[in-house]
Amino acid sequence: MFKRMLIALGGTLVVLAGAARAEVDPNYNVVLLTENFPPYNMASNGKNFAQEDNIDGVAVDIVKEMFKRAEVQYNLTLRFPWDRIYKLALEKPGYGVFVTARLPEREQLFKWVGPIGPDDWVMLAKGDSSINLSSLDEAKSYRIGAYKGDAISEYLTDKSVDHSTSLRDQENARKLVAGQIDLWATGDPAGRYLAKQEGISGLKTVLRFDSAELYLALNRGTPDEIVAKLQGALDRMRAEGFVEKTLNSYL
Repeated sequence: MFKRMLIALGGTLVVLAGAARAEVDPNYNVVLLTENFPPYNMASNGKNFAQEDNIDGVAVDIVKEMFKRAEVQYNLTLRFPWDRIYKLALEKPGYGVFVTARLPEREQLFKWVGPIGPDDWVMLAKGDSSINLSSLDEAKSYRIGAYKGDAISEYLTDKSVDHSTSLRDQENARKLVAGQIDLWATGDPAGRYLAKQEGISGLKTVLRFDSAELYLALNRGTPDEIVAKLQGALDRMRAEGFVEKTLNSYL
């Protein structure tokens, strides 16, 4: 009797496991959102709205190849501002946003695929600036600009470092040159790339205060099977040298 019960239970578990696998729709589509964050993501025309093939960059090339290899369908849109697309990915099943820093306070908010690339956090000053910093505390006596809603801005707030924010990070490059701020808290290489787009060069790094890895953040409702397929594809791409080659092609 007991043996028959075990056999029956085993059969039931097999059926349930099959049903669980069947719940993942083979036509599952991920709505991917990104922003202008050169050289990782950017609209080909430089505007704040673009779709599909009109978006390029280090992360875009990597993510597109990753979804292709994982055979997961997606739609890709670049929108503005960051706060809005981050909130959509946080609240809407089937949505994802990239690239974003994987921080401890964000860990349980999303399902993560990555890392896609590095993002060092720096304080930039004008080339002729006399500012010389050895710690973040020393930066507190200066006027600092950062990107609204970005992980760097959140980090500065957590560390009680007063700063102003801009809706577009490249605005901080112009503020720096105009003397409206003394320091620009931004990512490297992203900050230098943005400054170059604005025709600004010669900025110098006066402090490198932290670093983060950049990821694709998927809504918590994303099936684990989808996440595993994407991560597996990215791992293979990295092993083959695809990720490093893509980074070098832009930087």
